[in-house]
Amino acid sequence: MIDNFEQIKKLLKFESEDAFYFLQIIKRKKEHPELGSNSYIVKTYYVKSLEQLDFYKGEMICLANYHNARVCIDLNRRSFERIAFHNLKKVADQIMNKDFKSVRNSYNSVCGSYSNEKDKRWIIDIDHKNRREINDCLRFIENLQPVGPKFVDLIETKNGFHLITTPFNIKDFLVRYKEYEVHKQNPTILYIK
Repeated sequence: MIDNFEQIKKLLKFESEDAFYFLQIIKRKKEHPELGSNSYIVKTYYVKSLEQLDFYKGEMICLANYHNARVCIDLNRRSFERIAFHNLKKVADQIMNKDFKSVRNSYNSVCGSYSNEKDKRWIIDIDHKNRREINDCLRFIENLQPVGPKFVDLIETKNGFHLITTPFNIKDFLVRYKEYEVHKQNPTILYIK
């Protein structure tokens, strides 16, 4: 079991009534080969405070255990106002393209695509637990433009870690670390059974 709730709570900032974090309970094809797609969303949460996260924690864990799923959070805050405008545009585009079936999923789709974070956080997906290699990777990142500290946190995953950083020159990074994936708009793990 991996429970990162307490660790991740320290990374969350709620600076206005408009800010929220986007959480989902996700079933993945890796654990469920019968799924038609790569993943299935069991439930979505729009968390506006640490108290609300604590309130839903038990429910999230229960649903994740029941569905053999994972609880994920995007560490880049969202804005209800900006999401509403992006959603309005997306729905209008879907209707114009006569894609009526997709309209019901547009809000979550927009939440997954648009953050309102001025201090962006990226995820480097590392599928091993060799701390020495991870430290070498971090030192390399800190020498990339903009030079300086970029480490935010190291979150344990099922097969390794998510190295959470601030943005850096990705081109030079991918030349050296081809085996790692860099995600600019992806969730990290809050909980896995």
